Amino acid sequence: MHALLVIDVQNDFCPGGALAVAEGDRIVAPINALMAEFDAVILTQDWHPAGHSSFASQHPGKAPMEMIEMPYGPQVLWPDHCIQGSEGAAFHPDLDTDRADLVIRKGFNPAIDSYSALYENDHETPTGLDGYLRSRGITALTLVGLATDFCVHFSAVDAARAGFDVTLRADLCRGIDVDGSLDAAMTAMRTAGVRIA
Repeated sequence: MHALLVIDVQNDFCPGGALAVAEGDRIVAPINALMAEFDAVILTQDWHPAGHSSFASQHPGKAPMEMIEMPYGPQVLWPDHCIQGSEGAAFHPDLDTDRADLVIRKGFNPAIDSYSALYENDHETPTGLDGYLRSRGITALTLVGLATDFCVHFSAVDAARAGFDVTLRADLCRGIDVDGSLDAAMTAMRTAGVRIA
């Protein structure tokens, strides 16, 4: 069984959003068109409580995109984004959410950020997706979505490490690219055994 994993195609990551990824909206229609080719479609949704510890606004004197050290390791500080129940946290209005077998929300623990669809940023706390995939007999994943260098990258690497056959559709992702993060992410994914299509 082969699943399409659609990462964080939400308003705040699209043009006009709080953490907009350039051309983030351009991938929506082709992702919708791709859904019918898969046995399952899974959507992830960034879902932060207000005042999340990864928000620059919670760290006086710090600006978005600065790095800090958290108990679980280095953390990029973000603008406030994808706050639970907000318009920004909603899926892009054109995304075909009716095709989704599962929506997995991440980043809801105020003390720890969560880029990956499989683990929070401590790389230990599972989201439950791994168990869901295995119980359904899904062995292969194709990843699309936002942003290539953060949530897509971490999800792809974690899925490959967990033993899934992982393909990245790079044409159906868009990146933020902070200080070379896009090149680093592509290298890390290839090193982990992710196939780049």
